[in-house]
Amino acid sequence: MAEVKKSAPGGAGSSGPPADGGGSPKRDGAGGWTRFVTVRPRLTLLVALVLTALAVLAGGGVADRMGSGGWEDPAAESTYATEALGRQFPGSQPNLLLLVDAGAAGADAPAVAAEARRLAERLDAEPGVDGVGSYWSTGSPALRSEDGRKAVIAARIAGEEKDAAAVLDRIAPEYRGTHGPVEVSLGGGLAVRHEMQTVIQEDLLRAELIALPLTLVLLVMVFGSAVAALLPLGVGIVAILGTNAVLRGLTEFTDVSVFAQNLTTALGLGLAIDYALFVVRRYREELAAGADTYTAVRTTLRTAGRTVLFSALTVAVSLAAMLVFPQYFLRSFAYAGIAVVLLAATAALTLLPAALVLLGDRVNALDLRRLLRRGRTPGAHPVGDGEGTGWGRAAALVMRRAPVFAVLTTAGLVLLGLPFLGVKFGTADDRQLPVTASSRVVQDELRHGFPGDPGGTLTVLAEGEATPAQYAAFRERIGALDGVVRADGPVTAAGGHAYFTVVPEGETVGAQAQRTVAELRAAPAPFETSVTGQAAVLADSKDALAERLPWAAAIIVIVTLLLVFLLTGSVLIPVQAVALNALSLTAMFGAVVWVFQDGHLAGLLGFTPTGDIETTLPVLMFCVAFGLSMDYGVFLLSRIKEEYDRTGDHEHSVRFGLRHTGGLITAAAVILAVVMVAIGTSRVTNTKMLGLGVALAVLMDAMVVRSLLVPTVMKLTGRLTWWAPGPLRRFHDRFGISESDTPAPAPDGSAVAEERREMSSLHP
Repeated sequence: MAEVKKSAPGGAGSSGPPADGGGSPKRDGAGGWTRFVTVRPRLTLLVALVLTALAVLAGGGVADRMGSGGWEDPAAESTYATEALGRQFPGSQPNLLLLVDAGAAGADAPAVAAEARRLAERLDAEPGVDGVGSYWSTGSPALRSEDGRKAVIAARIAGEEKDAAAVLDRIAPEYRGTHGPVEVSLGGGLAVRHEMQTVIQEDLLRAELIALPLTLVLLVMVFGSAVAALLPLGVGIVAILGTNAVLRGLTEFTDVSVFAQNLTTALGLGLAIDYALFVVRRYREELAAGADTYTAVRTTLRTAGRTVLFSALTVAVSLAAMLVFPQYFLRSFAYAGIAVVLLAATAALTLLPAALVLLGDRVNALDLRRLLRRGRTPGAHPVGDGEGTGWGRAAALVMRRAPVFAVLTTAGLVLLGLPFLGVKFGTADDRQLPVTASSRVVQDELRHGFPGDPGGTLTVLAEGEATPAQYAAFRERIGALDGVVRADGPVTAAGGHAYFTVVPEGETVGAQAQRTVAELRAAPAPFETSVTGQAAVLADSKDALAERLPWAAAIIVIVTLLLVFLLTGSVLIPVQAVALNALSLTAMFGAVVWVFQDGHLAGLLGFTPTGDIETTLPVLMFCVAFGLSMDYGVFLLSRIKEEYDRTGDHEHSVRFGLRHTGGLITAAAVILAVVMVAIGTSRVTNTKMLGLGVALAVLMDAMVVRSLLVPTVMKLTGRLTWWAPGPLRRFHDRFGISESDTPAPAPDGSAVAEERREMSSLHP
């Protein structure tokens, strides 16, 4: 191992940055930001500290301004009908339900009826509440439980989601609990969403308390040094706080989903750790090779820094693709994801180098693994020439049996993904919450204790003047459709507005209900009609996703191909990268269906299977997991390309790349998986699915695709891997990005010979 030069500022052998006469750092091709952080590291950290403090202030209370919906297409027919019905017929679209439990006395007891009417009148007088109706005012058997003990008061809280939630917060304590002879519980769509938002905030705090100490322990195991381990956490915290401030600003202009905070935490920690691992590892390698502090930092930023910036762009593009979808649930993840990726990269390329300049060799201080390294030269760095030899040997073995590993690995991944062929899409409901959640308890009681399915009814809005005979004829027409159990109505209002209710056969959002939606929309009528209800919302959401999914996929694929080409100068490698990244996601999608749709492991993981998957979740998980896979792919490919530029030896470069990044990628993947699993401990099913699914995808990508498939495929394609036609080669020469400024020499250098000697034990 080369002797390490002590050159930390303030330490032995340090006299400040190398200068060209005037005391400025040598101009070695590094960018202006490199010179700034190496010359003024304290100022850089001070500015960052001030900005972070401002972000804490700006991002305070962001969760309270977020929404818990966003799965609907705002331009869809079902959304229009829901909003129009809310204006014209508030009682037809209740979002607040008071479940009145009379106990043994029964809902029809005189004292119970009197108290229930008093509660309904009081609720009707509340500001912001309208459309109040109840079993005691309508006598509808659908509003009384089958055992006669419970009945419902229904109302609608008008206004935007945040305004309605504020009204619910104000009135809920006044109605929940004991009122004379009855016990009142609150349910309905608004109560479910409000409780879901509260649960998510609580779960996110718990996930952070789980993830941070575990992450620190893993980082200490990776780096050995407690000082080095703290650096990635600092970068992650800055990225998370900055993103919260960005999201708080966005809530002033658009709806943002509270679910996006989970992605902020996961990516803020995960990507910051990835980038910091890559930067700190490269910096320590440069120190171990004998470079002084300033040279090591500049070399690190010129090489690993470029890769980090490049990786951030690829991840941001994958997440930005969600902006093409109309549902604000998906768009919110794009807002959070883009912000946290760019902030993590910015912090890794400014704050981290500034800290490294100030620390110098002290980045290796507080080495907690020294007891496990007895016999190693005192003071030696943990990054040395022999590190990663196991990964190099594994790469050589895999490449020797490339066809076998390629077939077996691909077949295994495809097999794991087969359950996704049976996916069924649905909508999120109260069963996302734990069974003990108060609004979930109310909805379960309505689902199982009341006649019919309260969530399965479809509503047909009729707009335009019509005679009673025309209304009656339309009711008969839709009532005679296949799959319709009953059609009721019309309920009319002034101005030519009316609505009909339709009860479809089968499951609430099943195939039959969706066919009924299409038939209702196609039914001829002498007035304008629009259909809403859970099955209609699902059908519209699926149509919106299907319409825009090709555009999102095209954005991801085209930009990924371009960026990877700019990195490698190859035509084939970008195609390989896209194909292998997609293949790495098969296990995630198969597990989502097998576990969360079909219900395997439901008891162990603590969720209620509904027999379907919320429509937007696969799109979200694809964009997130694909971006993270590209993150690891860029790390590996950049190191392979750097060595290929230096030696011109293809197979040696693949072994070298895996040797120098295999352990790093695996460590980063394990740490990110820990963060995602912490997110997956959420009591909300969709968040659990996102966290555990992406954790599985990350581990499969790092441990299977990067370790097995990439070296086998590159072995099979040989030197053709690096081919590009003349015009594209010249384009890359002019605009491409590389970790190395050194042109490729003949492939017989000493580095190649040395590695061939190391691998000789595999070639008897």
